[in-house]
Parts: sequence; structure tokens; C-alpha cells
Amino acid sequence: MQLSASALLNRLLARGKFRHVQILLQLTEFGSIQRTAAAIGMTQSSVTQTLAYLEELLEVPLFERHARGVRPTPACRDLLPIARQLMLGVANGAEVIAARRRQGEGSVRLIGSAAAINGLLVSALPEFGDRHPTIQIHLREAEGEDQLLAIARGEVDLVVCRRPAVIPEGWEFHPVREDQLVVVCRASHPLACSDMVSTSELAEQTWLLMPAGLAARTHFDEFSTRLPTTPRAYPVVTRSLPLLWRLLLSHPLLALLPRNLATPLLSAGELVELRVGHTAGMEPIGVLQPQTDTGEATYRLSNFLRNFSQAP
Repeated sequence: MQLSASALLNRLLARGKFRHVQILLQLTEFGSIQRTAAAIGMTQSSVTQTLAYLEELLEVPLFERHARGVRPTPACRDLLPIARQLMLGVANGAEVIAARRRQGEGSVRLIGSAAAINGLLVSALPEFGDRHPTIQIHLREAEGEDQLLAIARGEVDLVVCRRPAVIPEGWEFHPVREDQLVVVCRASHPLACSDMVSTSELAEQTWLLMPAGLAARTHFDEFSTRLPTTPRAYPVVTRSLPLLWRLLLSHPLLALLPRNLATPLLSAGELVELRVGHTAGMEPIGVLQPQTDTGEATYRLSNFLRNFSQAP
């Protein structure tokens, strides 16, 4: 008789172990029982027995044996994203408990967009850490849909981002820092010392573009139609910040970017904002948080960020 999903869930809850997930992931990575055993401190026979037990538990083969080791079956590959998410949750849980056992005030799972990290968090979090050394903050970068997905899964306590078009149910947004698109270049660029850059000068330059679909690219495409001629585009199109900064600092390029995204390099004087007349405004950077049931650590961080200096 075919095993139902409900029956399989009950079986896993009763007999499944985190070790099973670890072995599943390690075998997939190493493709070898011997190397997996060495990596997690088990004997080869123990790994083989555990795998056999897990396959019996699920009633499906997870690996195919071959002369050089093992390879995952289609069923195993289907399970891998879920297994990785589960192990990530276990690791996060260990961090939370460790922070509490150190008699701290708790921890905060924080997500920040690239603009929020560069424009706000790089300044705010060190100061918050100095004031609240017993609160542990786990920051990861994510954008748009990935932020909303983390909220839906209950994987995040606080999000610092641009105001979303739709606020998730049960959450609220508090603006902290205004933002707008600006034209930037390296400090040694020929236009860097200009009081005002004309449209003809802008049209003569080579531009570093963000990928299609991002607000900066959409506004650039519209902005470029107002120039006398179509400007040249640099052959690399990317949203990778290390590559963006490297290209802007090593080449005489212009780029249309959110000011908050470029704030660290603008503050350091490595990039310069050109005066080009009016540029488009953007939704503000702020704190997206649950309306109720925030822990003490999350409340403290949210309150700190919402009251942090408004000046970029």
C-alpha cells in the first residue's frame, strides 16, 4: 500500500533525526561514504547503516551505488533544498540558544537589502553593537521576493529595506532614510569637478548599467531617451557590488544608482555625485517589522534604527 504524506510525516516525526539530514547532505556533497564518515566523525559502517535506515524510513532509494562512490537519485535531489533549509534552521536555532546561554538579551534575525546595508546598517549596527553588546544580530542580505519569502516562512525578525509595494499582513513599515537616484563616477573622472553636467556631456560618456528589471535600470532607460544621443554602455551589466565598485573606481564610467547604495564610497570620497539637474526619487529605506509579538532584542534594534540619524 502506498504511504500517504500524513503517514510519512508522522513516521519522520517519531523516528527521524537531524543526523539523517546531515548524512544526506554530506553524501551528496562528497559522493563517498568514506569521505562522509571522515567529515562527520562516524565509521563507514555507521554511515552505511544510517543511510539504509533512512531509505527504509522513507521507502525510497536516495543514492545509487557505483564503483567510485554514490550519486543522489531523483528523489534525493528533490529533498535537497528542504534538507538544506532544515539544517540552516537548526544552525540558527543553535546560535539563538548559545546567545541566550551566554546570558545575553537574545538575538535578532535581520535581513537587509544592499541599499539598506550600505546606506544605513554599515553606520547603525556598529553603534548599536557598542551600546548593546549582549544582543547578537544575524544579518544576511536579500532583496525583494526573497525578503517576503523569508517573512512568510518565519525566518526573520526584522527587515531593513526599501518600502515594499505590498506590506505583508501583520507587518508594518517605518521609513528611516530618504533615497533618490544619483549619477556617480570616480573622483578622478573629468566630470567630477563640474558645477553642472550638461545632457550633451552625459550623452558622450560610457555608462555602467544595472540589470533590466531593477529600478535604477528602468530609470536609466527612461533618462537616456532625454539625452541628445544614445550613450555608450559598458559591456559588463551587473548588480554585484564588489564588481560595480571595482569598475567604477578603475574606469572612467558613469552610473545611475540609489544614493544609499553608494553612500560608503561617496562618504569616503572615492565616488562623486554629479550635478545633473533633476533625478528620480525612490521609496525610502526603513524598518519592516511585525505589528505585535516582537521580542525584547528585536524591539530594541527596531527602535534604535528608527531613531538613528536621518542624515546619510
